[in-house]
Amino acid sequence: MSDLTDLLIKLIPVFPLLAVLMNGLLGSRYSHDLAHRLAWGSVGLSFLCTVGVFTDVMRTGVSHEVIVYQWIFGGDLAINLAYLVDPLTCAWLLVVTGVGFLIHVYSVGYMHGEAGFTRFFTYMNLFMVSMLLLVMGNNYVVLFIGWEGVGLCSYLLIGYYYDKVSAAKAASKAFVVNRIGDAGFLVAIFLVFINFKTLDYTKVFAQVGQLSPDMATAIALCLLVGAIGKSAQLPLHTWLPDAMEGPTPVSALIHAATMVTAGVYMIVRNHAIFDLSPFAMSVVAFVGGGTALFAATIGLVQTDIKRVLAYSTVSQLGYMFLGCGIGAYTASVFHVMTHAFFKALLFLSAGSVIHALSGEQDIRKMGGLSNRIPWTHRDSGAKMK
Repeated sequence: MSDLTDLLIKLIPVFPLLAVLMNGLLGSRYSHDLAHRLAWGSVGLSFLCTVGVFTDVMRTGVSHEVIVYQWIFGGDLAINLAYLVDPLTCAWLLVVTGVGFLIHVYSVGYMHGEAGFTRFFTYMNLFMVSMLLLVMGNNYVVLFIGWEGVGLCSYLLIGYYYDKVSAAKAASKAFVVNRIGDAGFLVAIFLVFINFKTLDYTKVFAQVGQLSPDMATAIALCLLVGAIGKSAQLPLHTWLPDAMEGPTPVSALIHAATMVTAGVYMIVRNHAIFDLSPFAMSVVAFVGGGTALFAATIGLVQTDIKRVLAYSTVSQLGYMFLGCGIGAYTASVFHVMTHAFFKALLFLSAGSVIHALSGEQDIRKMGGLSNRIPWTHRDSGAKMK
């Protein structure tokens, strides 16, 4: 059973990658029907593999470390393209592939008739590959590759309507702001290697007790800078509301359910380092609490339906950071999963309303739609309850 599980782990990111290659290189030669079937079908297969892996990990309680390729080695440095799948990884895999599959299916109808239909699904599948690498990697380098990959895909998808000035500016803003956070993340990786001579999670966390309090604080704070940028926390929160310039399925998948929770994942994954620094934990809590209050207050006066949900997302991410800062990691992960589903559904409901109103996003001009879009009215009403 272990060998089968290891095979399933290897296959999880392979299916979306094959869809990227086929749609990216050959998409112009075949119909849109085949393009979208490849896109959502590949994510569906990844979800099925994830369910199999999750079942085995929960049944046996055994984590799996799978080396796919021996990549970089020389001196003290040895980096493999390898995956670590434990209960924390499984939680994120279920969200990424499960919610991702549903949003891909939704996108088929939402993006119907768009000129860049195949390009859209190529970018979406590339995002899936990057996000899967981010959560499955067993070392900081694979994490960083996925980290930068989701940032690139966010840029491409926010700027999907590249001939629209506001979308192009929003994409550039997201890219630049995230690079600020990534600089802190890189410094943290360098500090980890200097202190441990390795970048593998298992080896680092096994030796983490040797860190001095000051060094633990330095690494934790640098990691936090990266998490603040990716998860849109104060003061690097400004890019996420502008990211709503992208198509609504992009907002649902990337900017509500998956990519923006990468900062929470990184903190929880590195909790052994954060636990050594009460000061860093306090900073995480204050950043999260401040962001939760600040963003929710701004959201109260927004008139664009997607920006209301965007500020709500920033606020909810603040609660997740607050949970991490007080050591309630399980509660934070639980909130990540619940938020992924209800916020993605709210964005998809907003997309239905926007389509019904021929692109109108001003909530002051909306009302009396229950008879025109009864399914959306019923589903969104149930979610609000």
